Amino acid sequence: MTRVSRAVGLQITVLSSVLVLAVLVAAFAFVFAHIAPSRLFGPGRSHETTIDVGGVDILVAGIVIGVIAVILAGTISWFATRRAVRPLGEALRIQRAFVADASHELRTPLAVLDARLQLVQRGLAPNDPSRETVVELRRDTKTLVEIVNDLLASAELGGTRPEPTDTVALDPVIAHAVDAMQVIATERAVEITCETSPALATRMPAASVHRCIVALLDNALGFSPPGSTIHVSVSEARSYVRLSVRDHGPGITGIETSRIFDRFAHSVDAVDGVGKTRTSFGIGLALVRDTVERFGGRVAVDHTSAAGTEISLLIPRAQLA
Repeated sequence: MTRVSRAVGLQITVLSSVLVLAVLVAAFAFVFAHIAPSRLFGPGRSHETTIDVGGVDILVAGIVIGVIAVILAGTISWFATRRAVRPLGEALRIQRAFVADASHELRTPLAVLDARLQLVQRGLAPNDPSRETVVELRRDTKTLVEIVNDLLASAELGGTRPEPTDTVALDPVIAHAVDAMQVIATERAVEITCETSPALATRMPAASVHRCIVALLDNALGFSPPGSTIHVSVSEARSYVRLSVRDHGPGITGIETSRIFDRFAHSVDAVDGVGKTRTSFGIGLALVRDTVERFGGRVAVDHTSAAGTEISLLIPRAQLA
């Protein structure tokens, strides 16, 4: 990245120098159009030479030089920007291709896993204590399939906003996500509480909402000390639904809050719930931002301090039938 920045900076410097030289050439051309070079540089000539230039000539010359400078500046900016953005565009293309390929490859193993779970479920007696666990495994497998399909759609759409889906009630989606993460929370002695509203809905796909909530809960669990609580809340915010996840960890330090949604953002002194140095936010929060923005929403850090952090999603609201 540093090498690319230096190369782009050098290109801008060179092209800016060309712009300055072009303006100087235009200025000298204007002077020489009104006085012969021999009068200025000829032998025995005085160092003082008077040029009689009318006001109209000065105005025309200024306009011409200004237009030339604007055109050259625009050309330089376009050229430099195109050179700078080209590697980013290639990286984005490779990223989307990887996501699409990975999603395609995961579809078949997940379908096989679900089929085997169906066989196990059919072979269990109605009163078998393992039956409920198998049902949950099938539900988790279905969620994984939906997530893979969502990732594949995201890659194939190329960043454009997809068509809205049918109205999705948020209450069961949030409950499912919280239930899925409760297993990890219990292992870390962290409690997840939830405050929802059955009346709130969205037209964002349920799998996308589920993935975003799980990513926010995973981030909160990484910072939450044992014995603390993570609170999930949902509220109406005009034409949006605000979905917030608040933890009671040490807060976000060593990095600007807006940057935690960048891929592989690093913090030098963040600490997680077990007291180990946490230096990377990975790609989970970056995928959250990409997902909600693709559906017309946004994500932000509402608050962070030594008392904890609150991150909120704003997603378009829909009316339940």
